[in-house]
Amino acid sequence: MKITAVEPQRLHPERVNVHVDGAFRLGLSAELVLGERLRVGDEIDDARLAELEARDQAWKARDTALSLLSYRARSAAELQRRLRRKGFGDAVSASTVERLDEIGVVDDAAFAESFVRDRVRLKPRGTRRLAGELRAKGVDDDTARAAIAEVMEREEATEVDLARAAAARWKPRAGEDPARARARLQGFLARRGFGGDAVRAVLREKLGES
Repeated sequence: MKITAVEPQRLHPERVNVHVDGAFRLGLSAELVLGERLRVGDEIDDARLAELEARDQAWKARDTALSLLSYRARSAAELQRRLRRKGFGDAVSASTVERLDEIGVVDDAAFAESFVRDRVRLKPRGTRRLAGELRAKGVDDDTARAAIAEVMEREEATEVDLARAAAARWKPRAGEDPARARARLQGFLARRGFGGDAVRAVLREKLGES
């Protein structure tokens, strides 16, 4: 078999169509075609075509992963889930994320610290809630705990500080029964993952409880 045409795709100029023996056979990234020096007239067989197709899948997965990361940082597990949802197989998704982790593009520790820092500064949450949110994004417990401790120390923040910031705009409703106000504030803070000591401190400040 021979390659009889290598043509840029009209809608995706970064990709090319490869024709074999006069018929379209497969699409490949232009980067891969150039790297492999594929030319019209080259002899090619099914095994070589299958290899090129597999490498192109890896290229597409990497390109998709980098596009996803351009919107926001993601944990390794989160990125792998997104690649699978985009239609890439488990093996390709895992190897793509592993490679990006090796070169430092994906870094769960850095991701966790950035995530916690944004929460502390913009959307205060209790440490329990922060750990849960990180676990949901695929960050392991040790990495999550280390990130929370590091950011809290760097920001010189305590759980009470965060609870106070979360409740900064909270006010009892006009004429509201004190017990009702207490339950509402307590629920507000509990839903945000604050522990008992922090909740009690804010209840004292907001409602004058002893």
